[in-house]
Amino acid sequence: MSVPTIAVRGVSFAYPDGRRALDGVDLHIHPGERVALLGPNGAGKTTLVLHLNGILTPQRGTVEVAGIPVVREHFVEVRRRVGIVFQDPDDQVFMPTVREDVAFGPANLGLRGAELEARVEAALTAVGMQERRDRAPHHLSFGERRLVSIATVLAMEPEILVLDEPSANLDPAGRRELAEVLRRLGLTMLMVTHDLPYALQLCDRAVIMGAGRIAADGPIERIMADRSLMAAHRLELPLGFDLDLVLRLRREAGGNTA
Repeated sequence: MSVPTIAVRGVSFAYPDGRRALDGVDLHIHPGERVALLGPNGAGKTTLVLHLNGILTPQRGTVEVAGIPVVREHFVEVRRRVGIVFQDPDDQVFMPTVREDVAFGPANLGLRGAELEARVEAALTAVGMQERRDRAPHHLSFGERRLVSIATVLAMEPEILVLDEPSANLDPAGRRELAEVLRRLGLTMLMVTHDLPYALQLCDRAVIMGAGRIAADGPIERIMADRSLMAAHRLELPLGFDLDLVLRLRREAGGNTA
């Protein structure tokens, strides 16, 4: 087995009001895995994600990224390796032009000139936004801003992409376009989502959190087919969604669904 890209060992964390958000969490994610992080509101998903690049730090336990401890002296390198795409693209897209937004991170690392421009061009091309490079972000559609927010992260050349509710507020065409982009990237991916069909479409593994702990971890087909497990954690597929049919088609397609 490869060295984990993300290694969370025995992590516990409580907020100042005493609410325990994480309680002895162990989680390993290996290079190339696409993992859906599922669970009801308050399960600890966001708190866990914020430990992956040092926004929060464990009160017990350890977090490592590619073997590097997530501690203050390594924050710059860790945050380059772990790219977090937040639910609201306006949290990450704020410069006068798309090009300036995508250049912001690598420029802060000291990149200049042709090297910086190559990094920007590669990131915009990866998400299909190169023709929008000179546009003002607030003139773009929500779906386009979501893609630009991903480009701002890709410009840092991360090893793992963490996405918080990536399909939220997207129309069907935007969902499809985003899914196509994420498949092409080939990065290790952790997707925090309540959108179970989208998770099934893009991920091979699912981790369910409940009350600050890992409640289940395994192939996403097996997890979603366990109806009692899903119900116990308030995870419901949309009304009319035929899981058995989707799983059969997925298997026939060799694990890839449209």
